[in-house]
Amino acid sequence: MNCSCALCGSSFEITNEDLDFYEKVSPVINEKKYLIPPPTICPECRMIRRLSYRNDNSLYRSVSALSRQQFISMYDLQNKLVIYDQKEWWSDKWDPLNFGRDFDFNKSFFEQFSQLQKIVPRFNIFNRDSINCEFVNYAPHNKNCYLIFGAWFNEDCAYGHTLSECKDCYDNLFIEKSEISYECIDCAGNYRTLFSRNCNNCTDCFFCFDCKNVRNSFGCTNLRSKENFLYNKPASKEDINSAISSLSCKSSLEAFKEQFNDIVQNKALHQATKGLNNENSSGDFLFECKNARQCFSAYRCEDIAYSSRLFDQKSSIDLEGVGKGELVYESLSNDFAFRSMCCTTCERLSESHYCDLCFECENCFGCIGLRRKQYCIFNKQYSKAEYLDMLPKIIDHMIRRGEWGEFFPVRFSFFGYNVTMAQEYFPLTKEEVLSRGWRWRDEKEEIHKVDKIIPANKLPESIDDIPDDILNWAIECEATKRPFRIVKQELEFYRRMKLPIPHFHPDERHRRRMALRNPRKLWKRQCAKCAEGIETSYSPDRPERVLCEKCYLKEVY
Repeated sequence: MNCSCALCGSSFEITNEDLDFYEKVSPVINEKKYLIPPPTICPECRMIRRLSYRNDNSLYRSVSALSRQQFISMYDLQNKLVIYDQKEWWSDKWDPLNFGRDFDFNKSFFEQFSQLQKIVPRFNIFNRDSINCEFVNYAPHNKNCYLIFGAWFNEDCAYGHTLSECKDCYDNLFIEKSEISYECIDCAGNYRTLFSRNCNNCTDCFFCFDCKNVRNSFGCTNLRSKENFLYNKPASKEDINSAISSLSCKSSLEAFKEQFNDIVQNKALHQATKGLNNENSSGDFLFECKNARQCFSAYRCEDIAYSSRLFDQKSSIDLEGVGKGELVYESLSNDFAFRSMCCTTCERLSESHYCDLCFECENCFGCIGLRRKQYCIFNKQYSKAEYLDMLPKIIDHMIRRGEWGEFFPVRFSFFGYNVTMAQEYFPLTKEEVLSRGWRWRDEKEEIHKVDKIIPANKLPESIDDIPDDILNWAIECEATKRPFRIVKQELEFYRRMKLPIPHFHPDERHRRRMALRNPRKLWKRQCAKCAEGIETSYSPDRPERVLCEKCYLKEVY
């Protein structure tokens, strides 16, 4: 069928597996099943819609509506929301049921839910159980971290996105269980590994791609269980150390970045679907998945489709950033859920739908900010009998208005499209965003208490020539002209690793790392070796040598 999004219009398939899932996940109330209809927009537009509700890394100065204390928040003051400090939000100083209201059958569900969101308090950032981590978001259980997002169980890390169980790591994207990593992408289990991509269990490796169990190597690709290699050839430690030492000069480092990009693009072998131990699955970065269709960055999942950034998920469709759930549909950051639909930033929900910021709830509908509740609608407490009487009426109302089974519309998001994860994966111009009737936020830089602002190209080439005073300066980004600061723990890391000071704003560095990952799209092309048809995230017009799994394994092992 054709996508109903006016500016998309692409055709997409609704498979028998999809229809079986919609029937299976449809709630049963008073012995009547309320069928979830097939989606009206394509998987990509559905993903955009979900991602437009998550702002990870744009942080603002704000004030608690409860204590009037200043804090850092993911919501800017233009939103006019009720924001509490996270500790205040989790305390017993307020009761979300005090905001309960009756459902108005003269209005749409989404309109009423949006109005309720504007009065129920929200926490400023999500950094629960973290220590000395004021400037992080969606980052619980961390210690001494700065500007990391979508991250958990890390220590002494900064400028990272999607980090797990890492220590002393800076400027990374999608890494886990690593220590002393810098500018790495899609890596795991590494130690002292820098400027590398798709590498696992490597030590003392620099500028490596798709290397596994490799030690003390530089500029290598597709190696397995090797040590002391330079540009894929055996080398002395002296020659390798000489190459590493050249990186301390900014101009030399930038020159080799370009050289390495050429090596990866034109000489390395690329796996059609990056991952390991998958069965009957399609997508990219899949690990130990079975029956995963069009999924990206999924770990230990089974019977899932059209989803990204998830782990230990079963029998679910259309998810983003979720873990350990089953029978979940069209949800964002909804962990440990069972039979849940269209929820955002929730944990441990059961038989609950269209909820936001709800934790450990069962049989709740259209609620915000609840904890350990059941039989609630629009934050109003009902008896079980009252709940089962009211809920079917609301669902019938949503069916008549075409809302039932649909995720929240983009126009009701709190965030400008350009500061959400949607912009990261599906970038649009301001004109394109506004033409859709969505929000755009014009960012304004706030640099406080600096002695001076210095253009990045005026910085010394070597970290040895950088004075301690740089902590009191702002640096003007070479690409965007946005000023940014260097923090103490960051400067200490650069000095210890003999790395030059970065010349780009953290957001620009993140954007450039994202550009090195493939898009969340799949194309048909041929294996570069056997010419068999493959499905891959490498578009047919790209120059990389992309191999089917059989040929790839034969070449690298």
